[in-house]
Amino acid sequence: MSELKKQVCFALYSASNAVMRAYRPLLDKLDLTYTQYLVMLSLWARDEVSLKEIGQETGLDAGTLTPIVKRLESKGWLTRTVSSEDERQKCIRLTEAGRQLQQGVRECCLADNLRNQVDLADAELAELKRLCDRVATQLGR
Repeated sequence: MSELKKQVCFALYSASNAVMRAYRPLLDKLDLTYTQYLVMLSLWARDEVSLKEIGQETGLDAGTLTPIVKRLESKGWLTRTVSSEDERQKCIRLTEAGRQLQQGVRECCLADNLRNQVDLADAELAELKRLCDRVATQLGR
């Protein structure tokens, strides 16, 4: 086995890329990129949040997040307004079209699609997620 293939970081990188490749055709049907999908997941869980809060949840910095949010706004899925509490902050809200997009995601069954493509039991997938979360937390994400 090569030195590269012995590296945990390379295994994580390869797995992450493989998951994104598996999701891409499904997200393409919805006109979403993977990072746009992450932002929408954050909003579907909790509408009317600040850009900063979305960044904290997704791990995306403002320089990455701002163009993504602008693009989602141009698609009619969300709105950005100045926060009534702090005019320096933007409040992000889903539009009705943005809420309806969630149904399209449910119909695509992204998680089920991935589960069907990998030979892992539900308990193994849960353990994999737990370990990934632990690595991310301990490395400061």
